[in-house]
Amino acid sequence: MIINHPLLGPRDSQEFTYLGDASLIERPDWQAADAVDQFYDYLYLRNNPAGLHRELWFHEQGDRSWLVVTRNTLTHDITSVELARDVAKAKGRST
Repeated sequence: MIINHPLLGPRDSQEFTYLGDASLIERPDWQAADAVDQFYDYLYLRNNPAGLHRELWFHEQGDRSWLVVTRNTLTHDITSVELARDVAKAKGRST
């Protein structure tokens, strides 16, 4: 599988480590009244979709960047690759 890194171009997926669902970028507010329930959901509950899925990948054997990869879990076709920091900034999170 080839991941088209936004800065470095096409790279073999063996250079990367899969880290799970990209929703992990959306960390709950630890000061919220229901923070315990939010963190339980955040840490332990995961969807296992068939089809398009946004995933976190870490470029371990390269520039050590974090990527959000949108991949079809049935065909392994990658439809987009973004820097995780850009995704986080777009959602109003700091880097």
